[in-house]
Amino acid sequence: MKTMTSSMTSLSREGRGTEAEPLSPAAVVDANAANVSAAPPTQRPKSAEMTPGPGFRVRREFARPSQELIEKYRAFDVPEVSDLLNRIYTMTGEIKNLVNNQRLVGPALTVKVFPGDNLMIHKALDLIQPGDVVVVDTSGSATNAVFGDMIANKARHRGAAGFIIDGLIRDLDDVKDVGMPVFARGVTAFGPLHRGPGEVNYPISCDGIVVNPGDIIVADATGIVVVRQEFAEQLVVRVTRRQAQMAAYIQDVRRGKISNNWVDAQLTADNCMIE
Repeated sequence: MKTMTSSMTSLSREGRGTEAEPLSPAAVVDANAANVSAAPPTQRPKSAEMTPGPGFRVRREFARPSQELIEKYRAFDVPEVSDLLNRIYTMTGEIKNLVNNQRLVGPALTVKVFPGDNLMIHKALDLIQPGDVVVVDTSGSATNAVFGDMIANKARHRGAAGFIIDGLIRDLDDVKDVGMPVFARGVTAFGPLHRGPGEVNYPISCDGIVVNPGDIIVADATGIVVVRQEFAEQLVVRVTRRQAQMAAYIQDVRRGKISNNWVDAQLTADNCMIE
């Protein structure tokens, strides 16, 4: 009987009668370490991977102004347009036509590239319509060229009117042979990469001026001005009127019919001290 009781007590302890002895802190640490080492490591997020959306996107279509409206702007010099835009839609003289003396007028096809890369300019070649002006934002890159003779030849065959590049180009002699006006900051032999990211046909900044797809670009030896589509129709009327007024004034000046009364009026309005 005693033996049976002892066996039953032992069974109870081993089965359901007795709780297991608690593990020591050192044993818990060892167990956790074993579990961690057995689990696969967490993969590092690919922070340098390009993702679709802002910064890496292409818009294939955009509204262009009518050809009739564009032709009207061919009659204006850049200063005439700039003056009636209060001189705040005009680029600086640092971006010049490096190829020839041709004027450039047409709707903007906009490209934003990663500094030193021109993948999106190559993509823009597929979207050019005859007469488009390709305007390129390089984020101020002053190292790599983003344009050369290959793009120039391809763009000419697609019907591009020319390029405005806030950056550098290369292959200047060969680009000159193509004959298409190319406005840029300068020339370098340092070529581009072709990896992206970038954007095509979204708003960009070119020499500090916002350019939207379809804005009218007017460029000549004196500079470059951007005419927003939203006020292009009204502006052409104002510039035409001012052009006629200025022509009459210039004729008077050439004949010696001069009055500087407006200068005194301005000085008086500004309270200038005259001794």
